Amino acid sequence: MTNDEQARAPKEFAGRRWLFPSALIHELDPDAGDADRRPRRTARDWAVDFSCFLLAVGLGLAAAVTLAREPGLPRPLALLDQVLGALACAAVWLRRRWPVGLAVALIPVGFLSNSAGGAELVALFTLTVHRPFRYVAWVGGIELALVPLFYWLRPDPDLPYAGVVAFTTLLTVTIIGWGMFVRSKRMLMLSLRDRARRAETEARLRAEQAQRLAREAIAREMHDVLAHRLTLLSVHAGALEFRPDAPREEIARAAGVIRESAHEALQDLREIIGVLRAGESDEPSGGRPQPTLAGLDALVAECREAGMEVTLDHRVAEPAAVPASVGRTAYRIAQEALTNARKHAPGTEVLVRLAGTPGDGLTVTVTHPAPPADVPPVPGSGQGLIGLTERAALAGGRLEHGARPDGGFEVRGWLPWPRG
Repeated sequence: MTNDEQARAPKEFAGRRWLFPSALIHELDPDAGDADRRPRRTARDWAVDFSCFLLAVGLGLAAAVTLAREPGLPRPLALLDQVLGALACAAVWLRRRWPVGLAVALIPVGFLSNSAGGAELVALFTLTVHRPFRYVAWVGGIELALVPLFYWLRPDPDLPYAGVVAFTTLLTVTIIGWGMFVRSKRMLMLSLRDRARRAETEARLRAEQAQRLAREAIAREMHDVLAHRLTLLSVHAGALEFRPDAPREEIARAAGVIRESAHEALQDLREIIGVLRAGESDEPSGGRPQPTLAGLDALVAECREAGMEVTLDHRVAEPAAVPASVGRTAYRIAQEALTNARKHAPGTEVLVRLAGTPGDGLTVTVTHPAPPADVPPVPGSGQGLIGLTERAALAGGRLEHGARPDGGFEVRGWLPWPRG
């Protein structure tokens, strides 16, 4: 996987607009969404609503007690005050569904009825909690503006005019401030929950991405290792099939190569299966070490024993100084190129050239001429060269391959080799 693909998933989450869960949205905004999908009241909601109702009733009764001592208040107006107060308290149960409508409707009711003051304060608090500040500014501003006029028309029998106006104004401002605090706290909690949910999703995505990268690495390793072994099996088995009259020595040598290749392939397969069972991308403890540049001579010798004509031009002055990751990638490039040459151009002479110095990089070149005309073409998927290109890119290098003018084929890879 390329670096762009590795960074794609977090960017998708960074550019996506994250929304709160619907139930939590309704907690802040009961009018959001369809009425059919509005969540039902929980036990906590019923307890809070009942407490608000009792608070409105208590404040209404306290205000109703002063009606008898209010100077110049006719009895019908006092009765209307109590009726409006009772209706306002009953309307408190609608505060979650219509917070704006209830708060607006209680403005004239509260101006006419002193007993509706408690319900008016509860509606204002609900509006502050469930709606943005622009609604609170309009409704709260109108109520504060009507406070001096209300007590001018209906003075309090126990407190002076300035005192009752100041107390009511302070109480209204306190209710608004408390509601804003509750709303801010709830929004903060929703934001933290959303961040936690987003972090869990991103962590799960990164884990899946890491698993995918590990599986791709294992798949590349399986192809690089098993393709080499199985190609040896195929070539020598084909030779035994088409040349049953070959000398006994050649048959014995081919059978030995088949047996050794099958054993090595089975051993490599066991190690890879062990990695998959362990759930890790690295080799299991106790497994054979990964090949390095020092194993290139053994690879060439193995190919020669299998009947290939391979020439190794090794011009690296200090092979031990090559980093392990760079040497392993160079080994895999040579291994895949030799495997392809054995399949597609059997009988030709293959040249493996290795050169490089610290700072200039390490170059691996594998070339072979055109195959003989009597060799039937062998189909290939091209996945090996694609995997090598990705492997070289992950190591910071590059891989080029293609046909030569003489009909042959060349694979050329360059890998970084830093100084010191």
